[in-house]
Amino acid sequence: MKIGILGGTFDPIHLGHLMVAEEARVSLNLDQVIFIPAGRPWFKSQQHVTDVKHRLAMVKCATASNPYFSVSEIETTRSGPTYTVETLRELREKYSPEDQLFFIIGLDSLREVDRWQHPEQLFEMATLVGVSRPGHEDFDPASLDAIAPGASDNVVMLDGPLVEISATDLRHRVATGVSIRYRVPEPVEAYIREHGLYLSEQR
Repeated sequence: MKIGILGGTFDPIHLGHLMVAEEARVSLNLDQVIFIPAGRPWFKSQQHVTDVKHRLAMVKCATASNPYFSVSEIETTRSGPTYTVETLRELREKYSPEDQLFFIIGLDSLREVDRWQHPEQLFEMATLVGVSRPGHEDFDPASLDAIAPGASDNVVMLDGPLVEISATDLRHRVATGVSIRYRVPEPVEAYIREHGLYLSEQR
């Protein structure tokens, strides 16, 4: 099988995430795309992040209608900071050696992958799928060879949807009473309203 992996804080998940996942699925002929909400993302350790039960529930709401999408709680049940290399290691052990893993990542994050925990191991366990986004369209995969020789051979570049939606902006909109309709799936909008999320901008 060819399995896509899309991780993130998803605070909240929005249509941009879903469009990227579907574009990767179609372009790379993936059998499924697994959404993995972060438990305690190390790079946001100094920021307030919405309780994982809400972020997980919103991801499940957002992906329920697509039979090719699934949600994993692998990071939400792990204690301590969340590191991608640990997640990929667990998934690599779960699936057979014949199964291919494709880790989907924005080009803005791909540029900083050298700062991640054991970045050289990422290329051994999965093909990295670099997705362009507005303001982050240019990237030379050869620069990754400084992390591990031949790393660029295990990278696929993908043109992402040129739609700029950010979770930061969505939280601000909710806090200030501005509509988020057509930026998040309707079930996610309903969930945010029902649970009173993002009403405070203290983040």
